[in-house]
Amino acid sequence: MISWVAAVIVVLVAAMPVTQERLTRFTALLDLSVTAANARQVIDHFAGLRRWRLIALVFAVPLACFTDDPFYLVLGWCAASIFLHVRPPTPTLRDHGDAEGHGMEIYRKAWLLGVGGAVVAGGYLLTDHGATPARLTHAVIMIIVTAAVPFAARNLRTGPTTEAPDDTTQAGLAIRQWSTRNLYLAGTAVVLAGAILTPGQPPQRELPEHSMPRSFRNDMAMFTKVDKYAAPTCPWIDQMDDPCRYWLVNGQPFPQAAPYTVKKGKAPRQAPFVRSPDKKAIVYLGRDDRRMAYQDAKGIHHLTGNLADAEVPTPAFLGQSRYVALTKNGTRITDTKTWTTVSIPGAQRVHALNRSGIVVTTASQVLVLDHRGKTRMSLPLRKARKNTREDTYHLRPDGKRLVAIRDFGSRVETFDPETGRRLSSVTPTFPGDDFLDVGLGWSEQGLFLVRSALSERVYYLNLATGELRRRN
Repeated sequence: MISWVAAVIVVLVAAMPVTQERLTRFTALLDLSVTAANARQVIDHFAGLRRWRLIALVFAVPLACFTDDPFYLVLGWCAASIFLHVRPPTPTLRDHGDAEGHGMEIYRKAWLLGVGGAVVAGGYLLTDHGATPARLTHAVIMIIVTAAVPFAARNLRTGPTTEAPDDTTQAGLAIRQWSTRNLYLAGTAVVLAGAILTPGQPPQRELPEHSMPRSFRNDMAMFTKVDKYAAPTCPWIDQMDDPCRYWLVNGQPFPQAAPYTVKKGKAPRQAPFVRSPDKKAIVYLGRDDRRMAYQDAKGIHHLTGNLADAEVPTPAFLGQSRYVALTKNGTRITDTKTWTTVSIPGAQRVHALNRSGIVVTTASQVLVLDHRGKTRMSLPLRKARKNTREDTYHLRPDGKRLVAIRDFGSRVETFDPETGRRLSSVTPTFPGDDFLDVGLGWSEQGLFLVRSALSERVYYLNLATGELRRRN
């Protein structure tokens, strides 16, 4: 990125007052005698040029810094020398052909060569690198400058038709010659800079940590469906290729998955390895690169970067196998169809996820979120006592109801996520000594399903009355 310090230096140089050395160089180059009659004319010319250059840089410097494009600094510095002399011709002025004397022809030829070089270089870059918005903007500005320079040069050849004192006339002619020289030099600088200079490359945005599907190496195991899998059973043995060192998928070693993780001062623990409910995908920790990976029959997607063993998250499949949640100091959910992700800071568990939203618990709250991570509703989290079941939460597919199963499954509460208001609290009564085991979510008819613990029968639960109806 263009340094703001460099831009400030450019502005400070442009703001420097007209010095005696600059005036001396001007008079020596053009063999001009400065007298009391023309001194003010010369000083006013340089002061006016300095003022307009500063005005141009006021606009050019922020544009150059925010676009990271040095071309605009060159344009801001040179614009005054070019565009101050672009004006309609005045009939009362006549052409002074001698305004292009004193070697001005060499500057005009340099300008023409610069335009030709800019056309060649710009055309090559446009065809080789493509017509980016920045390059198209450069091209438009170069065309404007190319048209403005000869027009301004023609105006600089004109002067008053009335006779003026000789020293004033000579000063005016010298100023036009000096301005013509600066015009060609500035025009050359702008067109070459527009063709050659390119915007700085912006900092690379951190790419999503998942990857595009990667093909399988010869030493990688593949599958169409994971009918069964088994964990490794021997973390420390000498036979490194023994099958007990690997996860087994469909009875075969799965070498790309890490078997264990080791934390400082602790015994080895099995590395994460989770199968999707539809048995078509798994999530595991890579053995070699230590990245969390999603694999199905099509290929492998990496879900994270390289991880230390202490940073490895806990994976889980959600939303009928479509989503993968990685939980470790917060939760990140990845959609395995679009590979978009949403991060939920502080989330310790994901309870429900469907097309209408996400339900998570943090250390102190129950949150209902949309798929961008924005909170729709929050409830205080009720801490479960030791060795007791935690409360569970279920979000209706349309997002209009949240069901909480509390008090070891004996009480079912219903909330409106839009307002946070509790709509009902019921205690379902099961036949005999049976009791509620788990909520199963909603049926296609929109009825809430629960399963009993002892008989494992499934019932429809009326959330308003607590009435149970056996599901056939």
